[in-house]
Amino acid sequence: MHSENEVSGRYDVLVVGFGPAGAVAAGMLGQKGYSTLVVDRLTGIYDKPRAIALDHEIFRHFDNMGVAEAIRPFVAPFTASQHFGAKGQLIRRIDMVAQPYPLGYTPSMVFTQPPVEAVLRNHAGSFDCVTIELGTELIDFSDTGEEVVARLKDAGGNVRTVSARFMIGCDGAWSTVRQHSGMKLEDLVFDEPWLVVDVKVHEEVLGKLPSTSAQFCDPARPTSFIMGPENHRRWEIMLLQGEDPREMEKPENVWKLLAPWLAPQDGELWRAAAYRFHALVADVWRRGRVAIAGDAAHQQPPFIGQGMCQGLRDVSNLVWKLDRVLKGQSSPDLLDTYTVERGRHVRSLTGKIKAIGQNVCERDPQAAEARDARILAEGGGQPLTITRQEIVPPIEEGLIAAEGTPARGLLFPQPVIVEQGALRLLDQVVGTGWRVFIDGRNVNAGECSDLGSDIEGLTVRSIVPGSVDVQEPSVLKEKDDVLAGWFDRHHAVGVIVRPDHYVFGAANDVDSLRQQLTELRGRLA
Repeated sequence: MHSENEVSGRYDVLVVGFGPAGAVAAGMLGQKGYSTLVVDRLTGIYDKPRAIALDHEIFRHFDNMGVAEAIRPFVAPFTASQHFGAKGQLIRRIDMVAQPYPLGYTPSMVFTQPPVEAVLRNHAGSFDCVTIELGTELIDFSDTGEEVVARLKDAGGNVRTVSARFMIGCDGAWSTVRQHSGMKLEDLVFDEPWLVVDVKVHEEVLGKLPSTSAQFCDPARPTSFIMGPENHRRWEIMLLQGEDPREMEKPENVWKLLAPWLAPQDGELWRAAAYRFHALVADVWRRGRVAIAGDAAHQQPPFIGQGMCQGLRDVSNLVWKLDRVLKGQSSPDLLDTYTVERGRHVRSLTGKIKAIGQNVCERDPQAAEARDARILAEGGGQPLTITRQEIVPPIEEGLIAAEGTPARGLLFPQPVIVEQGALRLLDQVVGTGWRVFIDGRNVNAGECSDLGSDIEGLTVRSIVPGSVDVQEPSVLKEKDDVLAGWFDRHHAVGVIVRPDHYVFGAANDVDSLRQQLTELRGRLA
């Protein structure tokens, strides 16, 4: 038997919480070969859907992890969301960008959470270096400066101590890691009570429901309708003053609220849960050797379905930086860019989601009519279509090139590459990591052959449209001119792309590209 204070296991990383963010973090760390301990106080996956939306950036990470095909059966395209005003009139649409899709996948998707979470957990558990302990709770921890020493309690009540070089808290809204670290949540002032209802609708009545997702911006009772995969439909229904959330969750009251759409015999009530939609973000996301991610670091209203996406952006940002620090390639100061980048991104996106939410939640009939008129005026009197992709911001500060540098902080596209008649996505051909891509129409590949020496593991590839006749085997040919169009729009001949697919910077000539690489090398060290 170990005494409580005797360290019973040493790991590179301790991940607290095994929801989607924790599972992806553990899987990414496992793929890189780090000894990782994952603990979660619950013993199984929550069997009802909570998150429902995914986007192409997250699916790209799933593809990089090798789990995209296992997840695909539980995913469907997100239909356009039609917004209806106070009098039931269409006032705008939120859709996805058109084909050819910029990252090679459907840009917006809906998914069924329990089986997707099972895929992510199985992936994490497939690595010998990853240890998973369910029914195990973090009691407390200390950061010695050299390592994190944590006390864990298992389901039998036994307490033991483990140590790790770093700890990531993916332990949800009531995060023990955040609270024990003294990281504070800042309230971005949004607080509305809603009822979220999931129904498995009987096939024969699906036809009487709306054929796309919808926001009913009705001041009497604002409501969102989301088409999930197959026969899963979700309603998010605003609760009114004086309504008791616990009472409203009861099936008889839920069916009353659903009466405009469905009767009880039309489907199976899968879940009804009252929530307060919050807008919260942590002031710092890392102290010393402890970082937080996912709901532990932020919560935002669900109006464009970015909650889980944000948590997975967190871990994809954090893990590649942690990888460099664990290998001794960068000092731990690199992790400061995690708070800077993700904190700013979450604040920017939450501001946009709040604005949409405040529009949807307007309860004053006159103000709602004025809102409808204003939104229609923005479209010149017609319902305007905006895309979910333009709502999600770039990285605005952090480990990116100086302000004014073309394309800095943007998510880099992923064209389809033609290889000996076969079609593959760019990441499948080139891999991830630091990459430089050269516009082969304007720059000879030979001019750039030495660029790769700047940063360990940097890949340099030249890309041309499929119509260009090039015999050089190292030059990639793209199918739909996605990248050619991108280079043209940014007046760039080359670009430096980070391991998480964000652009460090693009350049108008090869000399500027060299200067950016020199600057980057210094900043990474």
